[in-house]
Amino acid sequence: MKKILVLHGVNLNMFGKRDPAQYGTVTLDEINRKLEALGKELGCAVETFQTNDEGAICGKIHDAYQQRVDAVLINAGAWTHYSFALRDALAILTAPIVEIHMSNIHAREEFRRHSVIAPLAKGQIVGFGLQSYLLGLRAAVALLDEAS
Repeated sequence: MKKILVLHGVNLNMFGKRDPAQYGTVTLDEINRKLEALGKELGCAVETFQTNDEGAICGKIHDAYQQRVDAVLINAGAWTHYSFALRDALAILTAPIVEIHMSNIHAREEFRRHSVIAPLAKGQIVGFGLQSYLLGLRAAVALLDEAS
């Protein structure tokens, strides 16, 4: 069974409360439940992880490398735009990375339009709210199916 790790970065535990005009009212728990249900439907095991600690997310990526996770979905939140530590941790992975964002980062403030993660990712899915996560999971599974 394919193992897919979904990483939620800084402040994403506040989905449903933080800026609902931008992110909607869906909570992180609801996102995770939808991902796990879709994972079962697609025949893969989905593990989710959220932290506000940059070191913890890097450690989780190191663990994913050691455990040979098949793919990684990441919404790094604000770390997307400046965390070279996170970028370097992701560069260790041999598994495909799919970058996702609930909002369209390219239509927002100038500083949000740059991603230090994008050059490592197979692709970005942005601007579709909850669907960004579900489309990202579908994309990761499709990438894995193509490779096998």
